[in-house]
Amino acid sequence: MPRRFAALIRHAKYHQRNNVPSAHQPFDLSEEGNCEAGAAAKLVHGLSQELDAELHPVVDTSQMLRTWRTAQILTARLPQKNFTLESFEDLAERGVGAAANLTLTEIQLIVDGDPRYDSLPEGWKSDSNFVLPFQGAESLMQSGERVARHIQNRMRQISPENNVIKLFVGHGASFRHAAYVLGILEFKDIRTLSMHHARPVVFELSSNCKWTHVAGNWKIRASGQPILD
Repeated sequence: MPRRFAALIRHAKYHQRNNVPSAHQPFDLSEEGNCEAGAAAKLVHGLSQELDAELHPVVDTSQMLRTWRTAQILTARLPQKNFTLESFEDLAERGVGAAANLTLTEIQLIVDGDPRYDSLPEGWKSDSNFVLPFQGAESLMQSGERVARHIQNRMRQISPENNVIKLFVGHGASFRHAAYVLGILEFKDIRTLSMHHARPVVFELSSNCKWTHVAGNWKIRASGQPILD
């Protein structure tokens, strides 16, 4: 029976503003990011050969420019040339709602100045279940559930004649939480792992709808390293 693989690729480095927790920043890749995205093509091609799998012609990205650009550069350097890029809101990183693209300091000041809210807890940015008290905000876990649903739905639509790999280009934190939702990571591992920029982590969807990690490496966080993604 043909095998189905999902390759999750975190976007390459981009022009990110410092101390801004929202991953909805609309900026393009940096020069280093352009190089990372180009280098990802060799990795993806190598995985397709290793797994004896064709690359699905439709690549899913989030709606952020940095994910679309990563996919554009990556696919342009692959031997296969019939790719279509489709962007989806469901692949976005955790949203902070009305606080989008404000700095950590600005968010803290707004919360402290609003009599309706308690002070933000220490480490709120990396708390999987914390939701900022702003309209439209969600938790990291909610973003992971959203991304996992998207991946599940898109992969179940594929009935390949041969082994196939579908590329999903998105964001590190929501991908890690999605991996937990899919049963690939344990909850305690979410905080200890990250994702390398533009380097695929590959999961297989079996015929009994179970997921397994089959290729690509997570990034191991150094002890005491702050969680910024």
